[in-house]
Amino acid sequence: MTKKDGFSRRSVLAMPALLAGGWGWADAFAQTSGEGPRRGGVLTYAVAAEPPTYDLHQTATFAVMHRVAPHYSTLLTYEPGNYPKIVGDVAQSWTESPDRLTYTFKLHPNVRFHDGTVLTSEDVRASYDRLRDPPKGVVSNRIGSFSQIASIETPDPLTVVFRMKKVDASIMDTFASPWNSIFSAARLKQDPSFPVKNVMGTGPFRFVEHVAGSHWSGERFDGYFKSGKPHVDGFRAITMSASAMVNALSGKQVLAEFRGFTPPERDRITKALGPESQVFESSWMLHMLVSFNCSKPPFNDPRVRRAVSLVMDRWGGSSNLARVSQLGAAGGLLRPGSDWAASREEMEKWPGYGRDAAANRAEAKRLLKEAGVENLTFTLTNRNHQPYVTAGIFLIDQLRQIGVKVEDRQLELSAWYAAQASGDFDAMIDSFTQFSDDPTNVLVKYISTDRAPEVSITRHTDRDLDALFDKQAETIDKAERTKLVRQFETRLFDQAYAVPILWWQRIVVMNSRVRGWSMSPTHMIYQDLADVWIAPEKL
Repeated sequence: MTKKDGFSRRSVLAMPALLAGGWGWADAFAQTSGEGPRRGGVLTYAVAAEPPTYDLHQTATFAVMHRVAPHYSTLLTYEPGNYPKIVGDVAQSWTESPDRLTYTFKLHPNVRFHDGTVLTSEDVRASYDRLRDPPKGVVSNRIGSFSQIASIETPDPLTVVFRMKKVDASIMDTFASPWNSIFSAARLKQDPSFPVKNVMGTGPFRFVEHVAGSHWSGERFDGYFKSGKPHVDGFRAITMSASAMVNALSGKQVLAEFRGFTPPERDRITKALGPESQVFESSWMLHMLVSFNCSKPPFNDPRVRRAVSLVMDRWGGSSNLARVSQLGAAGGLLRPGSDWAASREEMEKWPGYGRDAAANRAEAKRLLKEAGVENLTFTLTNRNHQPYVTAGIFLIDQLRQIGVKVEDRQLELSAWYAAQASGDFDAMIDSFTQFSDDPTNVLVKYISTDRAPEVSITRHTDRDLDALFDKQAETIDKAERTKLVRQFETRLFDQAYAVPILWWQRIVVMNSRVRGWSMSPTHMIYQDLADVWIAPEKL
């Protein structure tokens, strides 16, 4: 494709309407030229980390989502290219009772698992029971999200009825979660841990193999219930480091990477591919934070935690780090620019967000002295992966300016998760991503650990914060709910159990031959690859 077609890389970055809707210039050209989806080919793409499990219910890492999602279906999903509109996946239709306490779903008939068995309401019930109340020995990362469900009924094979304990303002987003994969009830009955090491769903692709450290592959499932899909014959997700994937994309060894690159990496790839590149850019529903172990001195003292938050010049850090890393905007607990985000004026009232960095640091030193730890030394646990390393360097540098000494402890992904689970950390460079901007999906990270142990790793108990969380979750009126969200954030920043460092910026670069993929502010949705197709290579 050349400039005379009207779609250079520069013009794409100037088309916010297309980018916001998840379009790249290749798809825009396809629409104007009358070119449509083509069948065939194998989609090759890079993934930067190995999956710690095959079970979508028990994890929150892209390393699983970007490999496993093509094999499964969910009850609801987000309409491709139109986030945050919710549409059905295996659900054909649904109704909501006037009191918002009963949700009834009608399923598509003849949805088949990859072993040929037909999906029924019992498979949905068994999967959601596993999510909300997992059997002994099974881990669910989503218990807190489903605690409001009182019961699940299956009056017939194509009907599922969810009865709620109370109103949940975010329940439709929760039903649309890409993590809520539908498993075979029969397989779960035989072995509740079956999905941990086995893959068998109703998604567009059948599992072929996983070779650790090398690749994960899938092939088209011809029995997929959505007519005409998927378009490609299969996919091959290749495990490689961030630096290797820049070279692989530049050299056309892979066609895509779906998580994101830094600005310098983007520029390297687009320079190498020229008009064969396409770029998608968005704010990202992913933020880097520092989480404290509130059960251990000195971080059992809120003054010490608040001092660490105060010392960070988030505004200056954002300006500098956004040019060289995936770290981007300063923000509160909700994605900057989203409907629920705090304004700059509101944020500047929080500890660590004031514009006077010198005054913030003076207050941080005062708090440490008052707490009896003016010569604070501690170990910062981190991942040995970008931009975690960059975030750690930033935090350590900020603390150094008030005399705090920090030992940097960088771990592989599995060891990092193990440290979270065991509490083997003082403070940790942490991250949190969700599939939706809805406050309940995001704020769950910060409630008392006994309420959401799968995501709240700080080992704190704060019933006032929990009460605010519950109240906003039940509030339908958006203006009133926004007020409660601000109160939650204010309480959180005062106690500082965990505090954001910076939000990420999402920059996706891929070969222009990849069509039909949807961009969004989260890398956790639109990964089933059913709509993706591969255009012929230009000779």
